[in-house]
This record gives sequence, structure tokens and C-alpha cells, in this order.
Amino acid sequence: MAIQSRILFLLLLISAIYSSCKSKTNSMNSDKKEPTMSTNPLIDPWSGPYNGVPPFDKIKIEDFIPSLEMAMNQKREEINAITANPEKPNFKNTIEALEKTGLALKRFQGVYYVWTSNMATPALDSIQATVEPRFASFNDSIIQNSQLFARIEAIQNDTASLTAEEKRLWWRYHTTFVLAGAKMDAKSKERVAAINQQLASLFTKFSQNQLKDEGEKYLEIKDAKDLDGLSESMIAAAAESAKSKNKVGSWVINNTRSAIEPFLTNCKNRSLREKAWRMFINRGDNGDANDNNAIIPQILALRAERAKLLGFETHAHLRLADKMAQTPEKALSLLESVWPFAIVRVKEEVTDMQKLADKTGDKIKIEAWDYRYYAEKVRKDKYDLDESEVKQYLELENLREGMFFMASELFNMKFTQIKDVPVFHPDVRVYRVNDIKSDKLIGLWYFDPYARQGKRSGAWMTAYREQEKLNGDITTIVSNNCNFLRGKENEPILISWEDAETLFHEFGHALHGLCSNVKYPSLSGTNVATDYVEFPSQILERWLSTKEILQKYALHYKTKEPMPQSLLDKIKNASKFNQGFATVEYLASALIDMKLHLAGAQKIDADKFERETLLALKMPKEMVMRHRTPQFGHIFADDGYSAGYYSYLWSEVLSADAWEAFTEAGGAYDKTVGKRLYDYVFSVGGTMDESTAYSLFRGKEPTKNALMKARGFKVE
Repeated sequence: MAIQSRILFLLLLISAIYSSCKSKTNSMNSDKKEPTMSTNPLIDPWSGPYNGVPPFDKIKIEDFIPSLEMAMNQKREEINAITANPEKPNFKNTIEALEKTGLALKRFQGVYYVWTSNMATPALDSIQATVEPRFASFNDSIIQNSQLFARIEAIQNDTASLTAEEKRLWWRYHTTFVLAGAKMDAKSKERVAAINQQLASLFTKFSQNQLKDEGEKYLEIKDAKDLDGLSESMIAAAAESAKSKNKVGSWVINNTRSAIEPFLTNCKNRSLREKAWRMFINRGDNGDANDNNAIIPQILALRAERAKLLGFETHAHLRLADKMAQTPEKALSLLESVWPFAIVRVKEEVTDMQKLADKTGDKIKIEAWDYRYYAEKVRKDKYDLDESEVKQYLELENLREGMFFMASELFNMKFTQIKDVPVFHPDVRVYRVNDIKSDKLIGLWYFDPYARQGKRSGAWMTAYREQEKLNGDITTIVSNNCNFLRGKENEPILISWEDAETLFHEFGHALHGLCSNVKYPSLSGTNVATDYVEFPSQILERWLSTKEILQKYALHYKTKEPMPQSLLDKIKNASKFNQGFATVEYLASALIDMKLHLAGAQKIDADKFERETLLALKMPKEMVMRHRTPQFGHIFADDGYSAGYYSYLWSEVLSADAWEAFTEAGGAYDKTVGKRLYDYVFSVGGTMDESTAYSLFRGKEPTKNALMKARGFKVE
């Protein structure tokens, strides 16, 4: 998700923004002397090299709840000290003081969310159900602290004397408090706090249901002939999955995107494709204990009520108040302007597939479970491009080295694997990141590439600690987490082109964090508007297809020969292939998200709303949304991307336009454009308005023309 995500986390955010930190958690060290509450690895200052590292080897999940209470108590004392300060409020004794609070709580969150995302267990599920409402309640107690808000607001008339970064930080705190209801009356504050706690519980239940459906349901194949069409690496991965489930003599296709999509693309057995497809698209929608349909209307109703209490027409209007798009109408306008062109392209794609199916005598009518399978056949027929052939050159470890090359060329970064820090799972590797010229430490990058039981699906970036200069020169610690399928022991892992793009995308988020060069942690790295945060990661996807990467790092897994020019040419020629499918699949989810949250207090039946809305949109019957409503974790596992899934398209308008700055300059590695990308996008975090930052990089306002061109849509 990409992901996921892919999110703002300011320590004093409203619960809506706060809960999104599950995929973007901050933890930081400090030179400040802190009171010692106990010898507790969950909350004590991190020790060791590299400004300290998370003590993953000392964590016990039974310590989560008592440690949380201790960390919250410390922060309460720190907040009380600020509000009791008899001095006139100013930036230093209020805003900077707030930035220095809650260090123990940040460290707790940095570890806690690693466990909930990567190593879920029934015991942890129970702990999470307790912790999340407490988080929400605690956050509201700070947001609704009238004395604290009065101090923040009192500084408003003195902001002229502040630096640009200080003004931005004050604006972020003030905006956060106002949007969370700091100006509401006591009764309304009490109700909003209750809503936030209810939502925290519902988000947790939604996530756990989705994870259980992905872990407990799977497709078991018992006859070897049903593996026809699958590659050796896919068969090996399915055998390993069966082995892990004690299914001797069988093959198991897991109920995750990384397993299902390759299966739908390659499996020749149509009935099995349908079975796998239905299993996957019905996650959270099976009428059993893991069904999410009853949770969704509760979440929507609570969000609508909260928005009204906060003075907004709908939850969508609330969520976009401080984003680049500003209003849901503006975001919806972009989505709807692209939709008709994508629909036309899908019809053309389906026609091509049906013709090929008829030509080969398959005697079928293209259905949703056929789309990927026949799209691949059309790709071979029209472009002589076989994904299985491309995959032989996309070996995970080589691509990782390619990403390091990209980082060195663009941002002067050197990655060196280290083994002197603890990790939370044996799969995880750690790399020290240094500046090539000065050898100065930039940060650490943790890489957790493989799927496993208890790990949420998809791919994402996490910050364990933000870069900052407020408490000393503190370097960042970031991670990338993926779900690639293991094959046989010591065999190379081959991935699809789409998965390779996701790998580069998430690494883009990591580089956004590593490049950060700001003073205040709340403005560091990826702490930018959610409709801007995907821009840096999306533009870095484009380096995958550069000849410098492909010729040096796309090596055949057996012969070690570089990808031949003829295959490179085929990839380039087919770059716009299947863009109708990709665009409609995404847009359908984005439109449903926005329309659900524009419905206000309307009582929602999730399945019915999805069905009727897509019918009105003339959704092609050969497709489904990328994230059907009962499994739409982006918008129902927390508030992070609620009424915000449009952000991916909004950011892609920027990334397509920004890429043209490189092509106009003569290439992807142009040093002048690369420096502007670093100076105004990757290094500045949230220290300036996102539209201003983009204009400084590009020299003009973006348009969607480059996006439409890149996707091959015919625009008159």
C-alpha cells in the first residue's frame, strides 16, 4: 500500500490522525535527562550505537499495557508542567516544550506497532483491543486541555518573529487542535472523546477480522495437474505454504494479494481461478465471525456525528480541511475527470481479451477471474512480452542493490548491512546509511521482505524514530516491510514487475524519511499531507525502468546475464498496457471511499452501497474494486486514509508531472533536477506548504496532462 500507506503522526493529533500512526510510528532519542521509571525496554531511552536502537530482543508483549500506563503518566506530568508555567506563553515554552514531551510514549509506540503489524497473535489481539481505546482517550485528554490550547492560541499574534519552520510548526499544532475540537463546549468535547474511543475499538476489530480471513482461509491444491501454468518459484512457494500448514502432499495458495494475483495471472484451471478470486474478494464478507459488514456502518455513523460536532458538513470535509485538495468536491472532481477515459480503455482491453479467447477456442465469456489471465495472453500476443520471462530477471536481492544504486545517484547515500543491532524477527536485515561524501551517519534502514503468519498483507514503510535536531542531531530509523513469498531454501526469490514497482515505491517512502533535514520531529520526513506523501514514493517507482537499473541489476537468475535490449524494448513498448484495468480498479475504491464519507448521517448498508454506487458509475462487470468495502483497511482499519484514498491519484498527478522535469532535462539522473528534488521535496518534510514546495521544485503548477499521457488515455 503501498502503501500503505505510506502517514502523518504528530504526537498531539486528533484521534483520527493519531490512529493512522499504525503504519507511520515515531520514536526518538533525546539528550534531555529523563526520569527513570523502571528498567523497561519498551519505554526507557534506547541504548547502543547509531544514536540508540530499538531493543527488539528484550520485548515481552505482557509488558505492553503496564508500560503504556507509565509512558502516558510521564507525558501527563510533562503537559501539566507546560500549562502550569507562569510565564507568558511563547514559542519556546509552549510549542517547543510540546515537541519535547512524550519521549517514552513515542518509544513505546515505535515498538508496539511493529508487533501489531508484523507478529499478530491471539494474545496480542486481546492486548490491542485494550490499548487502542486507551490511546484514543489519552490523546483526547490532551487535545481537549483548554489551558494548553489557550497557550497555543495566545502565540498567534507573535508568529511574525518566528522562523519559517517555527511558523509551520505552530500552524500544525493550532490546526490540529482546532480540527480536533479544541474550541468546542465541554459537552461536545465529552461526546467526541467517547466517539474516538468507540472508533479505536472498531478499527481494531476490523483489522483483526481482515488479518484472520487472510490467515485462516486459503486454497488447497491436491492434484499436481492443477498447477499447470504456474512457475517453478510459485509452485515452490505454494509447497512451502502447505508445509507450514501441515498439508502434506498438497500446495497452498494463501489468501493474500502477493499470492493470489500471480495465481490469477498464470493458473490455467479456470474453476480454480474463480475459487481463488472469490476467496480473495470476499475477505471480511463471508457472514462468519470475521465479517466486517456490521462494523462499517458503525464507523461511518460515528465519523459523521463527530464531523457535525466539529462544525463540518461531513467527515470528508473534515478530513480534507488541511490537505492539498482542501475540499472533497475538488478531490472528487479529479477522480471523476479520469474515470470516463479509464472506462473506455477497459472496454478496449476486454474486447482484445475476448477476441483472443474466441480465437483460441476457449468458449468462455471474460469474467473478473479471467481478467489477469487473459490480459497476460494479450500482452504476449500484442507485445511479445511474457511476464514469466521478465520475472526471471527480477530477483529480489538484485533489485534491492538497484535501489541502493538509485539512492547513491540521487541522494549520495551508501547502504551497508550491519549485524550489531537486535531485530524483531530473523527475516529482518538492517543497513547503516551514510553520506557518500562525508561518511556521516544518516540513519538505519530495516528490511523485512517475507510473508508469514501474523503479518498484515501488503507493503509499507515505518519510521521507528524521526530525524530531528531539537534534542541533538538525531538520525532516523526507518523500515520497509513486504510480503514476498519464499520458495525453497537458498533459492532466489523472483518477483513480478508490479511487485518490483511496489518495492521501489515503498523504498521511496523510506528515502523520504532518510533525506529529512529539519529541526522539529513533528515536521520530519513523511509528516506531510496525505495527498502529498505518496508523491515522493510514486516518482521513485519510475527509476525501476531506467536502463541504468535494468542493465546492471535486472540479471537472469540462472545465467546472471543482464536483461537483453530486445526485452527492455518490449517492456517500454508495453508500458501503457492494461492501464485501464489498473486505473479503474483503483478509482472504483477511491470513489466509493469518498462517496461513503460524503453520505453524512445516511444509514449505510455497505454491500448495498458498494453495489448500487458501482452500478451508477457503470463499473465494468469484468472487474472489482481493488479494495472491496469489507476489506478496505486503508479507510476502516484507522482514520489515516478515510476520505483520502483519492490521495494516490492526486500524488500521481504530481509524480507524472515531476518526472517530466527529468525527461526534459535529459535523463533520470540529471544532477540539477535531482538536487531540486532533494532540496524542495525529500529533505524539507512538512516545514513548508506542500503546494509551495512543489512549485519551487518544478517551477510551475502541476497539471494532469502528464498523467493521462503516461497511462495512454486518449484525451481530445
